[in-house]
Amino acid sequence: MKIIRAPNELPTGGKKCCLAVGFFDGVHLGHQQIIRQALADARQHDALAVVVTFDRHPNAVVAPDKVPPLIYSPTQKWRALESLGVENVRLMTFDKPFSEQSPEEFIRNLVREFGKIHSICVGANFVFGHRRRGNVALLRKLGAEWNFHVHGLAAVALDGEIVSSTRLRQKIQAGELDVASQMLGRPYSIAGPVIAGDRLGRRLGFPTANLDVTGLVLPPDGVYAGCVKWNGHFYRAALNIGCRPTVAPGPPRRRVEVHLLDFDGDLYGAELEVEVGEKLRAEQKFASLDELRAQIARDVAAVRAIN
Repeated sequence: MKIIRAPNELPTGGKKCCLAVGFFDGVHLGHQQIIRQALADARQHDALAVVVTFDRHPNAVVAPDKVPPLIYSPTQKWRALESLGVENVRLMTFDKPFSEQSPEEFIRNLVREFGKIHSICVGANFVFGHRRRGNVALLRKLGAEWNFHVHGLAAVALDGEIVSSTRLRQKIQAGELDVASQMLGRPYSIAGPVIAGDRLGRRLGFPTANLDVTGLVLPPDGVYAGCVKWNGHFYRAALNIGCRPTVAPGPPRRRVEVHLLDFDGDLYGAELEVEVGEKLRAEQKFASLDELRAQIARDVAAVRAIN
């Protein structure tokens, strides 16, 4: 999959383009419907399918006090898009000048960049342009003017609930991970680069990889069974989310640490993705490191016992 960061990086070869436009955090079932429509249009009309997305959540610029925690890291997002068959992603820089474009300017710039646009696929509630003044009705009007089709696709419902990034975050924060996985259409996972920790896990006999999950939404604190794919191998894992009350006095700081069973190697700097499974227990404070070590051993045994 090619990630295009500048307009001149996508040679269209004179073909029309079918665009799927959105931030697509989580690439959930609703997003997948939009993207698949663009892919189908491209196949039917011998066009080029392109996912148009942004390098940060728009609220990071237009409403910095209302930036939601993200469901996916950028690399998770790229993997999810690639799994759908996406070959081209146009990653636009969402900065202050970009946010100040009128809806008409935004579309005019898309037309200028991509040349011939056959269709633009968005969600039915899609809004765009300065102060979110553009909507699907305006997009259709601009489509008639610039000669492209518009697909404003209705939201997907699951068990009577609309699938959206907002609802997905709520399910994750509530610990309803089975529902979150259904909304994603794939097992819920957490990903981030492995950063240096205090090596306490290694001293206890259970080395952990500390993930940098800055800006990501997280499930409730506790110990979870998990699974990690690394270098073509799957490893069962014990995942701890929380503030480590036994060993970290002072202001609480949430961490995500994962112990890969039967793994011996260096993961520093690697991007690790952990599928989050069954919650084994809540986080708790132990009277000593020996008690903590004994509980970790029980947690690892519990992970091994899960089929």
